[in-house]
Formats: sequence, C-alpha cells, structure tokens
Amino acid sequence: MPKAIRIIGAGLAGSEAAWQCARRGVAVELFEMRPVRSTPAHQTANFAELVCSNSLKSDTENTAPWLLKEEMRRAGSLLMEIARETAVPAGHALAVDRDKFAQAVTAAIEGEPLIRVLREEVTAIDDQGTITIVATGPLTSDALTREILRLSGSEQLYFYDSISPIVEADSIDMSRVYMAARYDKGTADYINCPMTKEEYDRFLDALLEANSVDVKDWEKLNYFESCLPIEEIARRGRDTLRFGPMKPVGLRDPRTGYTPYAVVQLRQENLRADSYNLVGFQNHLKYGEQARILRLIPGLEKAKFLRYGQIHRNTYINSPSLLTETLQMKQHRNALFAGQISGVEGYVESIATGLLAGMQASALAQNAEPIPPPRATAFGALMNYICHAEAKHFQPANITFDLLMPLDETTRRRIRDKKQRHAMVCERALAELQMWIEAHRIPLQPVRRRHRMHSERPS
Repeated sequence: MPKAIRIIGAGLAGSEAAWQCARRGVAVELFEMRPVRSTPAHQTANFAELVCSNSLKSDTENTAPWLLKEEMRRAGSLLMEIARETAVPAGHALAVDRDKFAQAVTAAIEGEPLIRVLREEVTAIDDQGTITIVATGPLTSDALTREILRLSGSEQLYFYDSISPIVEADSIDMSRVYMAARYDKGTADYINCPMTKEEYDRFLDALLEANSVDVKDWEKLNYFESCLPIEEIARRGRDTLRFGPMKPVGLRDPRTGYTPYAVVQLRQENLRADSYNLVGFQNHLKYGEQARILRLIPGLEKAKFLRYGQIHRNTYINSPSLLTETLQMKQHRNALFAGQISGVEGYVESIATGLLAGMQASALAQNAEPIPPPRATAFGALMNYICHAEAKHFQPANITFDLLMPLDETTRRRIRDKKQRHAMVCERALAELQMWIEAHRIPLQPVRRRHRMHSERPS
C-alpha cells in the first residue's frame, strides 16, 4: 500500500499535484488554509483561483507557452482539461472564465475519493517520514514561511507581483474603441483603446504625477521585471509604455486603416463577457488615483471598476541551492516544492511543476526512484533552470525558447528560418516526452472526473 502524501496548498500547483497522485492510486491529504485564513489577493475559498489575470498565455502552435501546455495535455493534466472547458475568447491566447475554472477544479478535487481535503493552516513540515509537497504559492503564510526557512537554512527571497484592474463591459464606450487581435492572429477578441500622441502624453503626465500606495519602511520593492507596475515602466522613459503594455504594433484600426500612437488592450474576463481586464496594467496606485487616471483612456471615460490594480508580495525559495531536478529538497528528499514558491513564474509554469511534483511524489510513495523529465522538453527546461541557474542572482522565470535546449550548430546553420527552428525544437521535445511517458507507463488520459453540482459543495 503506497504511503499517503501530504500536499500543502490547493492553488494551481497543489490541485494538479493532488490529481496526479490520485491518478496513480496514491492517497492524498490536501491542506488549504482558505477560508479559515485568507490572503491579500484571493477573493474566494475555491481551489486554483486565478488572482492576477485570466490568461494562460499563447496557445499558438510551436511557441514556448504552447509547448508547455501541450506537454501537460499529453501527460494528462486536469487543469489543462478544465481550462479548455472554461475557455473564453482571447485571440491566439488561452484565457478562462476564472470563476468557472476555479469552481470546476474544486468540484473535481473534492469529488475524488483518494483526496482528503482539510481546510486548515499548516505551520510545520515533517522533514523525516511524511512525503510532503509544499505548493503554497507566492502568498505563503508567515508561519509556514518561517518553517520553510528553518528547513532550508536560506535567507528569504521575494518579489512584488501585481494585479490588473477589471472594468464592467457595459461601462466601456464602444464608439471609441475597436475589436482586433495583434497582427490579426486568432479572432478579433480584444477591445483596443487607441490613443493619439496628445492623449498618450496627457495620460503619461498624469501617471507620473500620481500618488502610489505607501510602502512600509522595512519593505523593499523588489519587482519582477516581466510584471512591472505601469508607473514603474513610465519612469524609465516617455516611450517605454509604448514599447510595452501600450504597444500599438500589429493593432491597425480597421475604421481608419492606421496604427494608433498607443493602444490599451482589454481582454474578456469571463464567459458572460460582462467584464474586461486592462492587459498589462498592474499598478501600485491608490484607488482614487487609478479611477482618475485610467478614465483618461479613450473609451474608459465612464468606466466602472470591479477591481482596482494592486501589489502583493510573492515569496519563493532559492531553488538552485535547495532543489533537485525532481523538485525534491537536496537535504530532505521527502519534501518537494511546486508552483511559484519553487521559482517559476506564471500560471502554466505553476501547473506544470504541480504535475511533475505529483508524479515524483507518487514514485516516492511507491518506493520507486523519481526520474526528471528529459532536458529537451519544456518540463525539463524549467527543471534545468530552477535547479541550475546562478543562485546568487536567481529570479523566477517563465518558459521561453531561451530555456529550451537549442538545436545543434549544424542544424542552426542549415535552417535559417526561426519559425522552422522553433517547430523542430517543439517536435523534438514532444517526441522525447512521449518516450519518457511510455518508459514510465504514465497514463495518457486522466481518470474520469466525478462531476458535482456546485450547489452540492460544502460552503
């Protein structure tokens, strides 16, 4: 009889890890402190709640984000299956109705007999016998953070992450905006708010003069570079926003035939299409300032905000010093880490590490040797980065082609076209993934989910 596995945290990584263990016949105790204790960012007690955005990034074939999602789909990811079921229009990206997504994940996990859910905070980790996956995410409680520090002996690392504002669809002036996807990829699912140079300058000046939320003296704003607040980007130069979240390239206005000076994109938030989030507009401004400045955006003059942007601290460990490529701690092999706390950035990356941690923990529970994924796969690329990056300057990372194993020099010289090279990298990755799956007899299809009406779930 396999040993039971303890999983701390029922976010993206923890939920996926629990499902993978159950698929392999291993019992799980899944701990989630919400709603007993909430966090600064979560709004519900549902599992796998998406707090920053509802986008799981590009699903265009032969991109790095697509490859990681495709590997998860082929490895039987529960959350990728639910993402497909709850998808909302988002051009070439995979975006979900965040409420339906979290509800479906919660129902699937609570309906699985091998998963026992405990709604309580965990403050201690058994570093001796119990196989434990720590998947508490970027908002790990203070008590558990202290326990992780005790276990790791490392100094705490953190960065500040941000949440974008959401507006009511009915409050958008559709006469001032247009529908389009960048370079016409996918369908025209994004609302685009075009700006002239004068409108952009007025918006920028107001943003630079705005009042930010007060920062406590002991806090150091250590932002993650790929998720900077818009006011921080603006301070780096007058055109930085136009080359960042307000980039107009590829967003020609069909009404005029011209490309605007700058563009703010809005992405559908749910299946009802009654709310949209401002893509890339995370910020650290006071709510009153946000309302004033964001209403300078054409089409949002009378915007009603369902949620303002905000900042919260994301905690993560120094994985190159602490973890092996099977997500086990070097000094405590029965303790594994998954999700953003392990040093990956992004929803999809978090789910992927949860899937891998569930597989590896299941192997441990069945007295088998955990084996890391092939280096050529997106799975292997992530593991290689978080375990072998320079520890002194370690920062969380998304999946990119830079992390994937490059083609050999002869092939790179022979194949000049970047898209063709990317396709070859993806083809190689999926072939190696398939051999890895077959070698370890990993089920290709998830077990049948036990659907429950949301009203049947305990409150």
